[in-house]
Amino acid sequence: MDLATLLQVLDSTVRLATPLLLACLAGLFSERSGVVDIGLEGKMLAAAFASAAVAALTGSVWLGLLAGIVASVLMSIIHGLASITFRGNQLISGVAINFLASGLTVLIAQDLFGQGGRTPSLIGAGRFDPITLPFAEAVSGVPVLGPIYAELISGHSILVYVAFAMVPLSWWILFRTRFGLRLRAVGESPEAVDTAGVSVTGMRYAAVLICGVLCGLAGAYLATGLQAGFVREMTAGRGYIALAALIFAKWRPVYALWACLLFGLLQAVALRYQNIHLGGITIPVQVMDALPYILTVIILAGFVGKAIPPRAGGEPYVKER
Repeated sequence: MDLATLLQVLDSTVRLATPLLLACLAGLFSERSGVVDIGLEGKMLAAAFASAAVAALTGSVWLGLLAGIVASVLMSIIHGLASITFRGNQLISGVAINFLASGLTVLIAQDLFGQGGRTPSLIGAGRFDPITLPFAEAVSGVPVLGPIYAELISGHSILVYVAFAMVPLSWWILFRTRFGLRLRAVGESPEAVDTAGVSVTGMRYAAVLICGVLCGLAGAYLATGLQAGFVREMTAGRGYIALAALIFAKWRPVYALWACLLFGLLQAVALRYQNIHLGGITIPVQVMDALPYILTVIILAGFVGKAIPPRAGGEPYVKER
């Protein structure tokens, strides 16, 4: 494999890992507070539709981004009401959100655009354009380092850079701020946090809302950055893959980055190499496409027992009287 081909695969890896990374960090904040969120898939799907629909109607990708975040946050509020306020089963609430988003997006899209549950293709200002970083063209001729900077690091949309910037920011918030300390404490021992005078409900709602914002960014990137519009079920299980990456990363932001890049690499290889020849055996394209999902099952089977989640995860908090 020459350098140009390697850079193309890595470039695709970065693009495909971006929505996974944002969703994984969203789940990180939610689960660190003790709220298990199976509904990442539904939030991303709702955000993808809302962003694409508003961008198609207004011609503004920024209004589309705002609409995607609002749609995802509304889904998060529903999840928060069900699992925090009314102390319902968090897993059932998340699954319900996935079903709600799956049906509602297609229904509204068909009613608005009449294109079989999809939005019109986004063009011009309705999509995020790639950003050329400073000196990218000037250094492109430099051997090795020039193409890496010009073709791999430069040339992505703004949400890609936001996603990667969120990794150190999330680490700093969770492990270097008072808010992060309280958030992690709520996920481990909500009784102790409540005794200290900190609202468990308030902290969990804050985490769920942060989760909604990040899922909104992920869904908006899918529809207005990675692709040019919304199609039915376009998240294609990315929310579940993000949950697997979160478990694999043991609920830590930096590890989450590498886990999402691994999944992104598998997807990039599947897209790039439709049929791989190993000796006298040809691996069919269906196997390559299934690789990320196969890895998801392997990770969940092999690491669930080893990865230790927050102790209060999935348990509604009932204040002692």
